[in-house]
Amino acid sequence: MAKTAIAIASHPDDIEFGMAGTLLMLKDAGYEVHYMNIANGSLGTNRYDYQTIVRMRREEAMNAAKLAGMHFHESICDDIEVFYTYELLAKLVPVVREVEPEIVLTHGPFDYMEDHINSGRLAVSAAFCRGMTNMKCAPTAKPTLQDVAVYHSMPHSMTDQIRRPVIPDFFVDVTSKMDMKRDMLACHKSQKEWLDISQGNDAYLIDMANKAKVFGEKSGVFPFAEAWIKHNPVGFCADDFNPLEDALKDHIKMA
Repeated sequence: MAKTAIAIASHPDDIEFGMAGTLLMLKDAGYEVHYMNIANGSLGTNRYDYQTIVRMRREEAMNAAKLAGMHFHESICDDIEVFYTYELLAKLVPVVREVEPEIVLTHGPFDYMEDHINSGRLAVSAAFCRGMTNMKCAPTAKPTLQDVAVYHSMPHSMTDQIRRPVIPDFFVDVTSKMDMKRDMLACHKSQKEWLDISQGNDAYLIDMANKAKVFGEKSGVFPFAEAWIKHNPVGFCADDFNPLEDALKDHIKMA
């Protein structure tokens, strides 16, 4: 059975901005890769009504995942309703149990907005609760006991909520995946059109590439990179369990 990895992000397009390159590299390394946005993108528009934008952004995310050969998982709430609640956790735990990942990629507790922070908190707790037999889930799912390592992506601003720089543990070379990252991000047409009009032609795609370029420069060796911080392993795995670093050892530079 193939090893599995899952990216659990907040909104449709968050995976493409900071996680997709690493997920694609893991796919090349033999992992089955999964794609999930906790929120459905309901507020990412000033043009469409609720039903229309939710349908559009679901289709866009599904198209991006399909293009990259990733398994798509449905969102579980609206934008700005990503709170750390038992209700949402009970919906997320079954996904983690079903996927049975040894790698979880998600946002960090240092991110610039609450949806991102709370998505990361939910992903961490869902991984932590994977083996808790008495955890009440909706739907129910069989507990799993595999080791799992959680890795946090960098915030879009590269700083925390009070503008302090966030320093990564390591960088992953995603240079060979930049074309696919761009194609995946371009699937989110509603966001591209909205931000290109407000910020300038192709601002959406250029912003993603510029972020990867900055992390490449910070690595000192890669043209384009994504950057990560490993979560505390207590309760998740052994101290020396580093599956992402092991799988991509030839494409990683420690900070």
